[in-house]
Amino acid sequence: MIYQAFAAQTHQDMSYEAIEAPLDGFKATIERLVSEGYKGCNVTVPFKFEALKLCKQLTGRAQAAQAVNTLFFRDGAIFGDNTDGVGLLADIEQNLKCKLLFKKVLLMGAGGAAHGVIWQLFNAGVTITVANRTVEKAQQLVSEFAPYGTVIASSYEALAGKTFDVVVNATSSSLADELPPLPEGLFAPQALAYDMMYGKQTPFLKFAAEQGAAQLADGLGMLVEQAAEAFFKWREVRPDTAPVIARLRA
Repeated sequence: MIYQAFAAQTHQDMSYEAIEAPLDGFKATIERLVSEGYKGCNVTVPFKFEALKLCKQLTGRAQAAQAVNTLFFRDGAIFGDNTDGVGLLADIEQNLKCKLLFKKVLLMGAGGAAHGVIWQLFNAGVTITVANRTVEKAQQLVSEFAPYGTVIASSYEALAGKTFDVVVNATSSSLADELPPLPEGLFAPQALAYDMMYGKQTPFLKFAAEQGAAQLADGLGMLVEQAAEAFFKWREVRPDTAPVIARLRA
């Protein structure tokens, strides 16, 4: 529905459909799309890392994330991008009017979702703490991205006594209706609590509200904004996301 709305708004004659690639046939599927004249595609789990290997060239953010969620095709060549981070930032800074420069950010989780957004957060001029149940995974993520900015790894327990301006839940805990073991007192005055999941109030956002977070947001805006970036790569025209977000929330 999102891409159809973008196409109608920008007067683009296009189709967007789900294509299931066999686990052992991803490369052949993408090569077929190129040969048939497709402009590009989105890539989902489990192919985000395999897509990386097919690309002639990567955007800086895809290179940093070492994962691709958007492919675009030019003159028979395959290019890769990761639009998750730019989608998150656009939602936070443009839609939610929360400027990130110099903010202290807590990024919960050290998996694929965190990988996809951390580089873009650095570009916004923040300091980042990565917290994860398995501290070793947080430390691994930190070691990968330490060259890009100020970032430290932490357990959830070690967060006690610290406060943050922005707390982003990049874990899958909300899918299981669970809450990571967060200590109380995490949210600074005027803090934003952001859950990448969307569709219902999550345990994390409920906790944040109880803890006095000034602003709460789910990931619907990020979903639309990252889709807009992919659409721009394919069609070279940038859609207006605001009416699409409003329609999805109606």
